[in-house]
Amino acid sequence: MSAPSSAPDAAGPVPLLATRLGLAGLLPFVLGAALVWIVNEEAHPYVVDALAGYAALIASFLGGLHWGLAMRLPEGPLRVARLRWAVLPSLIAWIGLTMPAYAGLVVLGGLLIACYLVDRRSYPALGLAPWLTLRFRLSTVAALSCFLAAAGS
Repeated sequence: MSAPSSAPDAAGPVPLLATRLGLAGLLPFVLGAALVWIVNEEAHPYVVDALAGYAALIASFLGGLHWGLAMRLPEGPLRVARLRWAVLPSLIAWIGLTMPAYAGLVVLGGLLIACYLVDRRSYPALGLAPWLTLRFRLSTVAALSCFLAAAGS
């Protein structure tokens, strides 16, 4: 058995499957944003709740990635920073879910951008820089979907 490394292994190129799954994960964002503008008044609350819930789930997932990365790091300031950040997206997403849709979706869209910005700063040091292009694309579409839905709420 080999000794644990001080940082995750270098990621190499992003697997095609990861790209496809990431793009598939955008479907609820895009569909939700479109439906906000076209469903009748009775269905509108369900659509915005579904979109906000999905955005909160994704933000929590993005935070959870940092928890997993922290488990592979040695004790020290970098590990502590990853663990602290890991819980923040879930807490902020929860606050966004308690707000009216027009405000909560803005919070969630901003949170998705913040998650990308944190990843942009931390991924290179963790050997994960190749994932940033995909993360940028996914985060951009997801955040814009939240903002467009907020405008229609």
